[in-house]
Amino acid sequence: MGSHHMLDLKIVRNEIGRVRDGIRSRSVDIDLDVVVQCDQQRRLLLQDVESLKSERNRVSKEIGALKKSGEDASAKQEAMRSVGIRINQLDQEIREVETHLHDLLLAIPNMPHESVPLGQDDAANKLVRTHGAPKHFSFTPRSHGELGEKLRLFDFERATRMSGAGFPLLLGQGARLERALIQFMLDLHIKEHGYTEIAPPLLCTPAAMTGTGQLPKMAEDVYHIVGDDLYLIPTAEVSVTNYYREEVIQNPLPLLFVAYTPCFRREAGAAGKDTRGLIRVHQFNKVEMVKFVEPDRSYDELGFLVKDAEDVLQRLGLHYRVRELCTGDLSFAAAKCYDIELWAPGQQDWLEVSSCSNFEAFQARRANIRYRNSEGKTTFVHTLNGSGVALPRLMVAILENGQEEDGSVSLPEALWPYMGGVQRLTA
Repeated sequence: MGSHHMLDLKIVRNEIGRVRDGIRSRSVDIDLDVVVQCDQQRRLLLQDVESLKSERNRVSKEIGALKKSGEDASAKQEAMRSVGIRINQLDQEIREVETHLHDLLLAIPNMPHESVPLGQDDAANKLVRTHGAPKHFSFTPRSHGELGEKLRLFDFERATRMSGAGFPLLLGQGARLERALIQFMLDLHIKEHGYTEIAPPLLCTPAAMTGTGQLPKMAEDVYHIVGDDLYLIPTAEVSVTNYYREEVIQNPLPLLFVAYTPCFRREAGAAGKDTRGLIRVHQFNKVEMVKFVEPDRSYDELGFLVKDAEDVLQRLGLHYRVRELCTGDLSFAAAKCYDIELWAPGQQDWLEVSSCSNFEAFQARRANIRYRNSEGKTTFVHTLNGSGVALPRLMVAILENGQEEDGSVSLPEALWPYMGGVQRLTA
């Protein structure tokens, strides 16, 4: 069991005030007193069992001496049998308390970094910067749904017949556009930002999901294949971060990985929200960036990560904004996070296409990912990830921003080579 939770017990014991504040600032309800009691109970049980074991050792020596001198040791042996039974009971109790404690610790979220703005929900998120300006249209812009229907880019009705609501199906130029965007983003991150591509498995074990913090917290939002006890990944973050699970990393840091994968989310709490078109779906494609970095560099690396995601949007000529999330809006495992949102004129709304987070040592501790620091000491690495970027909403923004009055769509120049020279989507 050891140290595989978010918060070391040491931190809970020695800095309980800070942990309480951190939990309170996230507006989650966790009873730390239960954790403390559980920890104390465990320590008392350990003391009891230790003293019984040393008594047993002492008395067995006496029994040995008695037997040697031919005296009767049966009374002492009888007493030791009941001590042995008590030791077994205590060992069992300790195992139960440790399991309980482990579960309690796994449910504690990461502590927000001190720079994170305090707040209850997304209303308290802080605008960091805006890039570009909303495009001016001489006509009323259509939604991506209308555009896609006219250009035959997707077929949501037939997809619903196959899989139920929320599973998109792309067609013809729509499918090609998505593939072009994936290639464009992968090439950019690999050739210009220094990432190594990974094509990981799409199914992960409960241990892998627990390592990155999706379990136990997000259990109702992920698809579970019960018979095999595997989970469909909600993001490539799960497989890629677990690449170094239970390892001491030998390569020099930072290590940068990029992966394109489908992602699967039940979105259990989101019934009826944005279910039209591509905005909120159960399956979507995403290009994900993951970094393993030295702890004292992780906030610099977070800045670079955000820039790498922004670079995608700048090259596509899109209007976006970057927001710093407040404590109440942070994900379970993140210590600090920036969201990047694209302006979609057909929705008249901002759509989140990327979250870039620093998890500090939270995931590394849960998944036991370590490295050797400059003093040669083995310690937990810091992990980060960010979407670079998620596809459905990027498609929405490209279609809605590129639309012409006749319903055709002009594509960003960066995509022309990936579209075999096609510059416009027409009916």
